[in-house]
Amino acid sequence: MPDRVVLVTGAARGLGAVIARRFHESGYRVAIGDIAFNAAQDLASELSADHSTAFALNLDVTSKADFEAARDAILNKWQRIDALINNAGASKVVPVMEITAEQFDHVIQVNLRSVLFGCQVFGQHFADAGAGRIVNIASLAGQNGGSATGAHYAASKGGVITLTKVFARDLASRGVTVNAISPGPMDLAVVHESVPADKLNALIASIPGARLGSADYVADVAVTLAAENAYFANGACWDVNGGLFMR
Repeated sequence: MPDRVVLVTGAARGLGAVIARRFHESGYRVAIGDIAFNAAQDLASELSADHSTAFALNLDVTSKADFEAARDAILNKWQRIDALINNAGASKVVPVMEITAEQFDHVIQVNLRSVLFGCQVFGQHFADAGAGRIVNIASLAGQNGGSATGAHYAASKGGVITLTKVFARDLASRGVTVNAISPGPMDLAVVHESVPADKLNALIASIPGARLGSADYVADVAVTLAAENAYFANGACWDVNGGLFMR
């Protein structure tokens, strides 16, 4: 039976599902956390028919209690947790002058508060265990203000990058690393669904490589940063944006 265990949030579809699949292919036991529980169960069954190496969790990432329940459920099933991938996110393209308080709060809760709670709950568990890996999925939008996403999304992802540094600093002495990945526009259904075709074509034309990014590669980066020997990568932000943002 595989040894290492990972929880991927927002893993029922999109980038999260790609990440969950790649971890499973890499020999991890995978907990698939999502508020869309039926879809999460479908993916778990696809990966492991008897759910011995993959299972679904009904996880509302805006709730700290849900993260605590997820931690306990994973420990009860597999007796260990090695990595957390904070992937869950929400985005709706709205002009900055039209964003309502409710829209802003919702995106901040899903994208940023979730990272706070995930890092608190699992960061403490990893610190107590003396080892652990946390990978937060940020975004190019959090670095350059966004090109096809709303300002509330960009602000939340900028916060994710900052929280990554804070937790990386505070948990490092306990054997825990915390890193971020900032993808640019990915070739995913959610991107094609949320960005109008004319805007998407213009966006692709602006990318130096003139194509959307590979979600599979982002998943590879997540697996790399979650590895046991990745102890010297900490507080970093791995950019995967086709050259849209260089530093």
